[in-house]
Amino acid sequence: MGDQDLLLGLGPTLVSNRAFIIQLLLVLGIVVIVAWLFHRRGAKQLAVRRLLIIAFAVFAVAAVIFPGVLTRVANMVGVGRGADLLLYATVLVLLGFLALQEARTKAAEKRTTYLARRLALDEAEQPEEYRRQVLGTEPGPQR
Repeated sequence: MGDQDLLLGLGPTLVSNRAFIIQLLLVLGIVVIVAWLFHRRGAKQLAVRRLLIIAFAVFAVAAVIFPGVLTRVANMVGVGRGADLLLYATVLVLLGFLALQEARTKAAEKRTTYLARRLALDEAEQPEEYRRQVLGTEPGPQR
């Protein structure tokens, strides 16, 4: 490394400081998202879901702090770089999330349709009452 690199601030200290700053920001972002997920869901959330969130957070923080480990794991499974492995895993998780949301949306639509039909039937006038209102007469004996 030459004197010009030191003058420009391109020494190893600045690079490691930059890496530390981005690591700190990423870890803080992960912690904030996980905390929001716990707060947002409250007691309704299942214990398994919470454990998965914690496992994801630990994995994400480890990947941020120790990127070399992710690269070694990627090489073990036949992927060139850790970033590529992370991208593939993210795509899988995103597709799983989309499938789960689609299933939840369909179930909610079915419940809404059922409730709308039930409400319409419950609030509908009985045929005898409707005839009496339209014809202005009392219903006669059934034939």
